Amino acid sequence: MDIKLKKRPWYIRYKYHIASGIAFAVFLVYVIILSNGPRKLRIDSENIQITEVRNDKFMEYVDVEGLVQPILTIKINAREAGSVERIIGEEGSLLQKGDTILTLSNPDLLRNIEDQRDDWEKQRITYREKEIEMEQKSLNLQQQTLQTNYELARLKKSFELDKEEFRMGIKSKAQLEVSQDEYNYKIKNAQLQRESLRHDSVVTIIRKDLIRNDMERERKKYDRVKERLDHLVIKAPVNGQLSFVKVTPGQQVGSNESIAEIKVLDQYKIHTSLSEYYIDRITTGLPATIHYQGKKYPLKITKVVPEVKDRMFDIDLIFLKEMPDNVRVGKSFRVQIELGQPEQATIIPRGNFYQSTGGQWIYKVNASKTKATRIPLTIGRQNPQQYEITDGLNPGDWVITTGYDTFGEAEELILK
Repeated sequence: MDIKLKKRPWYIRYKYHIASGIAFAVFLVYVIILSNGPRKLRIDSENIQITEVRNDKFMEYVDVEGLVQPILTIKINAREAGSVERIIGEEGSLLQKGDTILTLSNPDLLRNIEDQRDDWEKQRITYREKEIEMEQKSLNLQQQTLQTNYELARLKKSFELDKEEFRMGIKSKAQLEVSQDEYNYKIKNAQLQRESLRHDSVVTIIRKDLIRNDMERERKKYDRVKERLDHLVIKAPVNGQLSFVKVTPGQQVGSNESIAEIKVLDQYKIHTSLSEYYIDRITTGLPATIHYQGKKYPLKITKVVPEVKDRMFDIDLIFLKEMPDNVRVGKSFRVQIELGQPEQATIIPRGNFYQSTGGQWIYKVNASKTKATRIPLTIGRQNPQQYEITDGLNPGDWVITTGYDTFGEAEELILK
């Protein structure tokens, strides 16, 4: 006889299926929770740099490469036109003041000098002839005056004798009056002769001065023309290094044309270019420093060229005290230009996190240094070594500053 079995409930019959479904649902929920939660990445703490946020002095400065240049460069121009006859100075050679660089030739100038010399010689001859003529005239006037004075003295004696004879009754009154008239005439004539001689002396002096001035002008003209001959020899105006010579033998050179350049090597300057970002903050007088072989060499900005080319502008700096021993034209140095006085600020060292995050966020490490979480960040000023933090961090916090190119989009780092 068959026994009727009691039917089992459905949840008993399908318990394994139900258990499997519950397990799959739990796993699915777990996966969803993980996917919606923060993305995590395990990293080795030895491969990153963890630094402390500090409150310290912050100096804003620019670090750039500068080239040594002479503080003074002199351009040499031809003062006289001509063709290049000979080049003596070699490019790069050291010259002393007065050393010959090159010589020019100018046949027209030589002819001009000869003509001017002839004019000068003619002026001298003319002056000598007129001088002799004036001296001869003066001698004639002196001789006439001397003759008049002699005749006056003679007539005076004759007149005195006639007066005596008139008193003695030897001569008549009419004869005495004739003798007196002749004597008075000679007195006036002698006065006129002396006045004429005096005037002639004054006129002679004036004429000699005028002629002498004319002759002196001709002499100066001749000297100036001769000086132009000296200008055909181009010489170094100062001690220095001949940078270059722009002409070749036989080339025709015009007056005031630039033909060479000399660098004065007594003092040097540092020339560099900065981004236009700093153009409003860079002014003459700002201090700067060169660190070289363990020593600091102070400088200051002496020239700012406001013209911007390719988003850069140029500045010049000079050494305030001593210079490095091996300074030479063309050598490069790292220059730190200070943009202000040191100030207390919240700072962190520079790192490659800025290139990856744009300075918008950073990984902050927890107190146990086992985990780092991504937090927003605001960066203010910066220099080649530090960033100023204006918001997001406090002194005493620890952050990761390197390795960001391997972190991807992880929002949390697990430190091993």
